[in-house]
Amino acid sequence: MKRTIIMMLLATTSAMATAADNACLSDKYDAYIDASLHWYEDLSKLTSEQYPELTEVSEWFLEGRKNHFELNRAAVHYYLEQDSAKVATNQPVEAWLQLEQKDIKVLASRSDELGQLAKVTFGDRQAKPHEKNYELRSAFADLLSHPTKIDAALKRYNSSIKELEAINCK
Repeated sequence: MKRTIIMMLLATTSAMATAADNACLSDKYDAYIDASLHWYEDLSKLTSEQYPELTEVSEWFLEGRKNHFELNRAAVHYYLEQDSAKVATNQPVEAWLQLEQKDIKVLASRSDELGQLAKVTFGDRQAKPHEKNYELRSAFADLLSHPTKIDAALKRYNSSIKELEAINCK
């Protein structure tokens, strides 16, 4: 009887520790997603300010980035709970999840929230690029080659990444 109670307590403690670790890992990945989204929002805003004629394509690009990152956020949360081997938490946070097109296609067949996010992202990847996509990429290259133009946005991103790297789970 005592042995059974001890085994149950150990199992419960182990499950609680895993849940706490997963919550910490989820929070860390969420911080990465948020930092990335803010970076793309800032880049999109800077591009639209410098090149007003690219505002529409910049918003299109940003929407695609949001879809991509929100899928990754949901996928990491799901896999941490269901199949942690698919989340490489021993790697830098930006490399935790590698979803290839075939993976996204499989996820898109699901009817839950993860499946809906995958459908949107899969659709984005299959869609014809915006007619001004090349001009947008050229504008990004121009902005990124002038560090003073992106200094505030880059400092904000780097600061966010430094904070999340300090999070130590487990």
